[in-house]
Amino acid sequence: MRIIENPNKSDWKEVLKRPTQTVDDIETTVNQIFDDIKRNGHTAIAKYTALFDGVKLDTSIVSVEEIENASNKVSNVLKTAIQQAKANIEAFHSAQITKRVSVETISGVQCWQEKRPIEKVGLYIPGGTAPLFSTVLMLAVPANIAGCKELVLCTPPNSEGKIANEILYAAQLCGVTKIVKVGGIQAIAGLTFGTELIPQVYKIFGPGNQFVTVAKQIATKYGVAIDMPAGPSELLVVADNTANASYVASDLLSQAEHGTDSQVILVSTSKELIKNVNIEVQKQIVELPRKDIAEQAIKNSKLIYVENDNTALELINEYGPEHFIICCEDEDLYVNKISNAGSVFIGNYTPESAGDYASGTNHTLPTNGYSKAYSGVNLDSFTKSITFQKITKKGLINIGNTIELMAEAEGLQAHKNAVSIRLKDLL
Repeated sequence: MRIIENPNKSDWKEVLKRPTQTVDDIETTVNQIFDDIKRNGHTAIAKYTALFDGVKLDTSIVSVEEIENASNKVSNVLKTAIQQAKANIEAFHSAQITKRVSVETISGVQCWQEKRPIEKVGLYIPGGTAPLFSTVLMLAVPANIAGCKELVLCTPPNSEGKIANEILYAAQLCGVTKIVKVGGIQAIAGLTFGTELIPQVYKIFGPGNQFVTVAKQIATKYGVAIDMPAGPSELLVVADNTANASYVASDLLSQAEHGTDSQVILVSTSKELIKNVNIEVQKQIVELPRKDIAEQAIKNSKLIYVENDNTALELINEYGPEHFIICCEDEDLYVNKISNAGSVFIGNYTPESAGDYASGTNHTLPTNGYSKAYSGVNLDSFTKSITFQKITKKGLINIGNTIELMAEAEGLQAHKNAVSIRLKDLL
């Protein structure tokens, strides 16, 4: 890994640059596919499935029989693990349920807010080199808790036209209403416009590669909401000489194996730790089945030495990592002052993979610096807040003149009249 010592603040932007293409590089391709699918529906989707996934399908819809057969092939040991993870995710997200917020702002004026589920949601589950059945749990569990009616899951088929058994088992376990064998840009476009086989949805969730991320952003131009721009995975670890170098290296590699465009960074106030972590990374990487992928990601990654914790914090907040691990003696400093991070993991015994699978927090998180403005997926991601108000005669008398004065000052006479005509009858 590349070692950088005390980078000048003016160079931070370049030092922290992600290995991702710009939207401009991808947008033309995405727009072309969107336009084709908007005009030609599922015929176009089938064409792109054959082109990108190398398979022609008789139907893209997963049958009940396929789900049952797949579920039977998942070992009981793994089923138990998935069920435990689901229970933990349910516990954490159920705790996020909020009650109605109600207040009388002035005598006779009652205002309140209630949450309502988003009725139709699309759940995108990456396939590619690693079918992420854990993401099914992360999206479908809170969607069900929120009360969403339609959960449409899209995931790319393999070269045999099949979906991973674990994905299908998790989907039926979590109450997904429809599963479609389609991935990539074409899946996002299908969920955006709706086709003969894919229902149109109101909001699209889920991570993906850079093309999927841009496709989700394009979807918003057509009135479909998205959870966030969630692209290639990334991790930043801050560690000092109290950290365990082998643990740190294992965490870096756990994210590096996601994909060749992933990025991992270590920020440390200890040159000795950086040296030892670098050695451990090289030692551990040779044992990985996904070694080739991890090695490409490591080329995009850095070991950064800074002189003190305050500089480290400033640099980390500038980067805004998706995953942030704290392995420092003064962990409270980082916990209390981190402003930009998708999810935080504290201490030597809190590996990032715990959040990826089973601790209960959600692993669908903002990448590429979007943690400066976006939250990770949570229960509220699947709901809308609707405000209500009820005004009595006394209440209108109390605020009527305020409304009249403000409306008149803005030159909106009909707004004023809507109050004045009522006040005339009351006074």
